[in-house]
Amino acid sequence: MHPDYKLLIFDWDGTLANSIGRIVESMHAASDRTGVARRDDYAVKGIIGLGLPEAIRSLYPEISDEELVLFRQHYADHYIALEAEPSPLFEGVVDTLQALRAEGYQLAVATGKARRGLDRVLKAHGWEDYFDITRAADETASKPHPLMLEQILAHCDARPEQALMVGDSSFDLQMARNARMGSVAVSYGAQTIEALRAFEPQLSIDHFPELHAWLCRGAD
Repeated sequence: MHPDYKLLIFDWDGTLANSIGRIVESMHAASDRTGVARRDDYAVKGIIGLGLPEAIRSLYPEISDEELVLFRQHYADHYIALEAEPSPLFEGVVDTLQALRAEGYQLAVATGKARRGLDRVLKAHGWEDYFDITRAADETASKPHPLMLEQILAHCDARPEQALMVGDSSFDLQMARNARMGSVAVSYGAQTIEALRAFEPQLSIDHFPELHAWLCRGAD
């Protein structure tokens, strides 16, 4: 176990689960059904990590409150239909998390998903009780506000310097910075690794198991 860290916090979409394509498709479908112009794939990927209302407002600042409600429902309907078979976890996620937990790390999830959606995917993977704590965007402040990380720290009795936030978006890394916490950037998710390196993460990885290897080297 790395001497500096006891708590590892993971984003879900684009970090643990390969769900970016489904999110983009669902945003496009919701745009069509709501009657607003589609934003391009790059723009949609740029808001992944925010809570859904914040993401929609970011893409469509002019949208009315009534249209926002409709958009959210259309997005949820399409995404849930796609998730009849849950998005697969990235290669190495299961084995890596099992190894980290066996070594004594506390594990947590901090996601832009709503609680209902997070509980659904956790159940699908048999992970209802796997993590020490999970926080969803609709029960706390949306990223990049640090509140969900502060709540996780309090629950795990950990100081910011004892934790790492692992994510694929600028919102993940900015949230970590706002919480005075270190971060790890993954290159295979929603945003480019070049954009993420601007937030000076402790580590950048191309494959999830690289996180475990890095922590093991630090423990030597």
